[in-house]
Amino acid sequence: MMTSTASPLIAPSILSADFAYLGQALSDLAQAGADWVHVDVMDGHFVPNLTLGPPVVASLAQHSPLPLDVHLMIERPERYLEAFAQAGAATLTVHAEACTHLHRTLQAIRALGCKAGVSLNPATPPDVLNYVWDEVDLVLLMSVNPGFGGQAFIPSTLEKLKTCRQLIAQRPIHLQVDGGVNAHNAADIVAAGATVLVAGSAVFNAPHMGQAVQALRGAGAAATKASYSPLWQLSLPSPPTSPSAMGGCA
Repeated sequence: MMTSTASPLIAPSILSADFAYLGQALSDLAQAGADWVHVDVMDGHFVPNLTLGPPVVASLAQHSPLPLDVHLMIERPERYLEAFAQAGAATLTVHAEACTHLHRTLQAIRALGCKAGVSLNPATPPDVLNYVWDEVDLVLLMSVNPGFGGQAFIPSTLEKLKTCRQLIAQRPIHLQVDGGVNAHNAADIVAAGATVLVAGSAVFNAPHMGQAVQALRGAGAAATKASYSPLWQLSLPSPPTSPSAMGGCA
């Protein structure tokens, strides 16, 4: 497999921002050089926390210069796909563990004009994706047990990343990691196959957001001699630029 010379995409998690200043946080992320804004949606059932819904995502979309990468940590996510798509999500990621009909759900996401993502909890093996690869644009590996920010990275995620990278091969699929990602482990994560790094505390709790984003990107770039082809050129749709553009994801 060929080697990439590019750096990973950085998707800071807005969950770690001060919710009283979300608009400013979006502007700061863009100025800091982030690529996407990761939005964690939790329902208090699939994970033991409750965060935000479509109205907040719609407000974020109206003010974000970056695409919204919406991660649905909710039961029966198919019930809310259209609402989040209309709110302005660029990508919608659902959990394999939460979908009775994963193939159908991924097709529904694409039909709404969004990129389709699948997330796997730490104990879920990658082979659950064996028959849906052609419906997937992004695979998100949870490197912590989902529900709360600030947890430590689970080391076994590195081997899981390598397995997923081999399974993805040359398909145009992003491989994303979320949980405990920081400048100290980013190089190992990217070397194992990740193309997108989600970071919350490492970005929002840093003294200088721009330096934190560049530290993550630089650490990941240092790992680009690894022997895999991460297909960095993949992109997400542009975010809506006005309320009139809020009708979908494309």
